[in-house]
Amino acid sequence: MIGEKRMTLKRTTISVMAALSLAALMVCIGNAQQVAEPQKVVQLTGLTGVRDNTKGTLSVESGYLHFIHNKASADLSAASILDVATGTDSRKSVGKTIGMASMAAPYGGGRFLSLFRTKIDTLTVQYRDADGGLHGAIFTMPAGAADRIKKDLVAQGAHTTTTGESTPAAPAPSCTRPNKEQKR
Repeated sequence: MIGEKRMTLKRTTISVMAALSLAALMVCIGNAQQVAEPQKVVQLTGLTGVRDNTKGTLSVESGYLHFIHNKASADLSAASILDVATGTDSRKSVGKTIGMASMAAPYGGGRFLSLFRTKIDTLTVQYRDADGGLHGAIFTMPAGAADRIKKDLVAQGAHTTTTGESTPAAPAPSCTRPNKEQKR
């Protein structure tokens, strides 16, 4: 009876160890296969030769930040990037036409739609062009994508002054009264 319990315990231990080893192997293979795919973004401003508010895809490969829109593209060398900053923000979920038409709803019902917001990430890149001129570019993208692009850029030679993860948008300044110590 003791021998049977010992054999059952050994079999259970071996089975659990094999399952854990297989799971760890699958996780390693899954992580190794993750390839940085192009991310759909909006370039708000800053890239030379690209109009403001241009939609396109952004990717990092071979030491370059590639922004592709329509049939043209803009490339920035990761080595020319002086700073990469990420942040979080939000934008209206309801479009302009529907938003404006809904304002005519009775009893202020249309203003309710303005409360719906979508979270987005921002990526700000400060870089030098071939002539040494200082430029900056700002991109918006779906939440969670900016940190991955920043890590890819830094891994390929870009510089950054901030080491933390994305930072929330700065709160609006509040009106505070100075306390007695500040008055003196």
